[in-house]
Amino acid sequence: MTTTEPAAPPISLTSRPPLVARAAAELVGTAALVAVVVGSGIQAVALTQDVALQLLANSTATVFGLGVLIALLGPVSGAHFNPVVTAAEWWTARRGGSGLTGREVAAYVSAQIAGAIGGSVLADAMFGEALVKWSTHDRSAGNLLLGEVVATAGLILLIFGLARTDRLRFAPVAVASYIGSAYWFTSSTSFANPAVTIGRAFTDTFAGIAPASVPGFVAMQVLGAVLGLALVAVVFMRAKAPVAA
Repeated sequence: MTTTEPAAPPISLTSRPPLVARAAAELVGTAALVAVVVGSGIQAVALTQDVALQLLANSTATVFGLGVLIALLGPVSGAHFNPVVTAAEWWTARRGGSGLTGREVAAYVSAQIAGAIGGSVLADAMFGEALVKWSTHDRSAGNLLLGEVVATAGLILLIFGLARTDRLRFAPVAVASYIGSAYWFTSSTSFANPAVTIGRAFTDTFAGIAPASVPGFVAMQVLGAVLGLALVAVVFMRAKAPVAA
């Protein structure tokens, strides 16, 4: 899952923290997010056999955890915690020269993937599970893949819609709320995040995903991100400046 996504007013290039600090924030934030997702799933299964209650506990913990992480780390790195969000930011700003560079994208994505794997291992360690055990939870059905397209497109539309309308200050609440609702209205329970998807393959628990299902999910997340950016371009279309006489 997943997931997430910029969380604070953009930091100017002259005031940005060093790349090492921003990459560290992405690593720590993504690790913490996956630890919340996986750990709350393990805890939920231990407390109840009702699948609906398990999902409710898992989604509630994720909403609060994600909101806190975005509020805390947004001013440092933008709190992407998600390769498709990082790539989308690079893509949308590539012409203006004020977005992330290719080197920064590589650092962010590497940190996000490493953090996601670390967060999964950490959650398993806290609950006495095998530190690395490949998930057996198959998620390859076509309806689940469609759910990932919808979840990711909605996430990108939300984040970059907020950016277009200068309301990124609402991102901690808005993004966390969206992910919480998408747990329930999408068939895939809204991973919407390639790094989180990879990390969740390392745990054979409630939140896991079988390694064989990972490529399909990631491909659909990329497709969803492209569709999300297309929706942003259409919905938040800017009026052309008048031509001087």
